[in-house]
Amino acid sequence: MSNDILEHPVGTRSRTRSAILEAAARSLSHDWAATMPEIAEAAGVGRTTLHRYFPDRETLIHATTTDSLEIVQTAMNEAGLDEGSPLEAMRRAVSAMVSVGDRLLYLFGDPRVLANYSETGSWIPAEEDPLLHLIERGQADGIFDPELTACWIQHSLWALVGRACADAAEGLLPRHGVATLVIRTLENGIRCHS
Repeated sequence: MSNDILEHPVGTRSRTRSAILEAAARSLSHDWAATMPEIAEAAGVGRTTLHRYFPDRETLIHATTTDSLEIVQTAMNEAGLDEGSPLEAMRRAVSAMVSVGDRLLYLFGDPRVLANYSETGSWIPAEEDPLLHLIERGQADGIFDPELTACWIQHSLWALVGRACADAAEGLLPRHGVATLVIRTLENGIRCHS
């Protein structure tokens, strides 16, 4: 057994790696030029520790993008977008997105993040996107305005969540009220008006 394994139990290594990736997402979402030392400080680790996990900025950015995509996807999957009424599912979707707001700000705040990560610059193909399916289901059920395209509603939702999470990060909104604010704004804008 190597000394490295003795010095860094698996749980500690996993927590340290997670802390670095979380700090990287938060730091880079606010300042794409954030340096490795700034990210190390935000993660509460030394520069040597950061470089042990991620030898250079490019490796860190790629790992942060992969980790953020997985975290967002997990949050959306756990929201159960295909269960219950479209309105209830949309509220769960908003809460799920807000809960991973720093990751969303990182992924979508700078077009270089996904453009450098994949050839398409997209995180999920449209035909597999559960949020688009939810919106289309809501439109078919007469809950969401059929005069708007599903893509427009989705983009509006991302914009609302992004702005609300950014305002919360800047202290302009209380974090506990972000999901409610987004839901109210979204529902009043996309519900059918008879």
